[in-house]
Amino acid sequence: MNYSDIIKKSVLEGFSYADFSTTKMAVTLGLTFLIAVYIFFVYRFITRGTFYNKNFNITMAIISVVTAGIVIAMQSNFVISLGMVGALSIVRFRTAIKEPMDLLFLFWSIGTGIVCGAGLYELAIVIALVVTFGLLVLQLVPMMASPMLLIIKMDNIDKEEIVLSTVKKNTQKYKIDSKSITNGRENLIMEIRAKEYSSLTNEISKIEGVISVTLMHHEGEVKN
Repeated sequence: MNYSDIIKKSVLEGFSYADFSTTKMAVTLGLTFLIAVYIFFVYRFITRGTFYNKNFNITMAIISVVTAGIVIAMQSNFVISLGMVGALSIVRFRTAIKEPMDLLFLFWSIGTGIVCGAGLYELAIVIALVVTFGLLVLQLVPMMASPMLLIIKMDNIDKEEIVLSTVKKNTQKYKIDSKSITNGRENLIMEIRAKEYSSLTNEISKIEGVISVTLMHHEGEVKN
């Protein structure tokens, strides 16, 4: 027996049929579903203050069960595992996940299916508890308020110095993101932090030559 035969035998034995009885498969899928339901309610609780997508939550929970079933099937023999890898490699998911929290829960759901499908139920439960604890603790950590985006339109470029001095006087920090001049008119876009935004906008709007003042919420940080 040469080295290639030894390697081939080891690989085939490693992917030999796993003893999954009907009862064990039912228990595996049942426990996976229970943990998936737990993930479902945790996601609903965490996203209570934002836009909640019920269809995404249901899909995410069922993905755990489907993933567990795939892992069980891949353990049956080497041929099925190769077929699964080939089939899954051609799948393309084109729906973009914009929220990082959604990505976390999706990865948690898939990971639960993989772990439960491998029969490591205790590990799946421990992961669920640790992730829940981490989410709850980090949710309580106070976060600095996001800066606001201030958009100022002026009919005269000579008013920029007055506007900037007013902004500097009424803000804790500010940064000019964009400055454009068209036909003698100037547009300024700034990121600002202030205690009283309404008084700032009112004071700027009273400056002669200011056409409009717009204040928008901005997700990000003011950099030096």
